[in-house]
Amino acid sequence: MNAIYTFIEAEKTTYGVAFLCRLPKVARSSFYAWLAAAKARAARKAADQDLVHEITVIHVASRHIYGVPRIHAELRRLGRAVNRKRVARLMRTLPAAA
Repeated sequence: MNAIYTFIEAEKTTYGVAFLCRLPKVARSSFYAWLAAAKARAARKAADQDLVHEITVIHVASRHIYGVPRIHAELRRLGRAVNRKRVARLMRTLPAAA
């Protein structure tokens, strides 16, 4: 759906939003809800990038030994309230240490 909404966002200066939403059979309200949430998505992505940096620092400091449980515990010890599953998801996106 993101691709459809991105296309509508790009083409809305040329064509009307109502017309562009009718083509792929998307509700206009859904498009506007997606558009309103764009700021929140950007903030969440920035927060994830900050957390990835912290995870990387902890992982390198542990000589690439710490896994998700220990990194999660270290983040909690540092006062960072973060879910273990979020740490696991972000660690999966990191390149594997060689």
